[in-house]
Amino acid sequence: MQERNNYTEIEEFLADESFHLWIRFADDQKKWEEWTLEDPKRAKLVEEARLWLLAMNVPESTMSKITVNDALESTWAKIKNKEKNNNQIQKSTIKLWNSNWIRGAAALLLFGYISTWIYNDYYFSNNNSNIYYELINKNREGLVEQTNNSNNPQIITLSDGSSVLLQPNSKLSYPKIFVGNERKVYLSGEGFFEISKNPEKPFFVFANEIVTKVVGTSFRIKAYTNQPNVEVLVRTGKVKIKSNQIIANSEEEEVVLLPNQALRFVRKGLTFHKITDITKDETLAHSVGNIEHLSFEFTDIPVSQIFSTIEQAYLVNIDFPKEKLKNCHLTTSLNDQPLPEKLKIICKSLGNNSNYEMNGNQIIITSDGCN
Repeated sequence: MQERNNYTEIEEFLADESFHLWIRFADDQKKWEEWTLEDPKRAKLVEEARLWLLAMNVPESTMSKITVNDALESTWAKIKNKEKNNNQIQKSTIKLWNSNWIRGAAALLLFGYISTWIYNDYYFSNNNSNIYYELINKNREGLVEQTNNSNNPQIITLSDGSSVLLQPNSKLSYPKIFVGNERKVYLSGEGFFEISKNPEKPFFVFANEIVTKVVGTSFRIKAYTNQPNVEVLVRTGKVKIKSNQIIANSEEEEVVLLPNQALRFVRKGLTFHKITDITKDETLAHSVGNIEHLSFEFTDIPVSQIFSTIEQAYLVNIDFPKEKLKNCHLTTSLNDQPLPEKLKIICKSLGNNSNYEMNGNQIIITSDGCN
């Protein structure tokens, strides 16, 4: 930490992670307080940096050192460019930089950059997060929240047999048991849904600003709080989408999507954009995952190959008795079935005491062979 002895600019303090910890969380492992009190001039600069940091109110880990350095480099480049245009010599540049007004201008540019960044990456994100929490607080079913903090997708099985492949940095709130005439879940982030068919009990996914209504189908919703758009892409079946009532000034419209169609909800203007052919949308075309393009139509296919397809699609591990099932082939259609239903159909087709057990992303198949 001897390098801080050379700090002469507020920006240098803002780029120091240990300084953030001390000011915001009173974590003084680097002995900032002791270092500050050693020199009255130093203390004044530290106080200015402290006020800047508190004014910005940036959450921990959201402002990286690279981000601040980029802002500083950009600011310095603008100043140098302006001085170059005015044909001033290098000494004038140094003198100008040391003058109060140019230092203020640099600070103003930096503050403007950081303020805009904070609004887009923090305030906007938290505003969308508030929608998610406001929605679940209105629910009276006693919800369970599952958060995926790992680097891999996680399978969630709901009480009605529906399944959700929840992506990293995403969360899903749902009741332990669906009651009443509707099934409601709440998503913030990204998930691929396969819904168990029940025409008398429609399924609703509340994903921040939008509500997706289905009966039995498979689709993906991408509703991260820090991204400008919310997207819904349908693989099978049909869905109906409209705005949440919480969203002010949004038009009360309903969009119907069929297979290979998508919808993009633009948050800035609260508008819907329907995409009738996802292959013509570059962003959507590149975002399609294994689970959305793999076929689950099997004609006289070895069971081991069927299990391999499921592993690729859901990113799960399937343990099964390879020797007992090595000569087993199946003909079946599993295209529009949630994962638990797929496994149930396979086990029923195999017979001979075939069963499955799911524990997170680990699936165990027990069987005495095939009929």
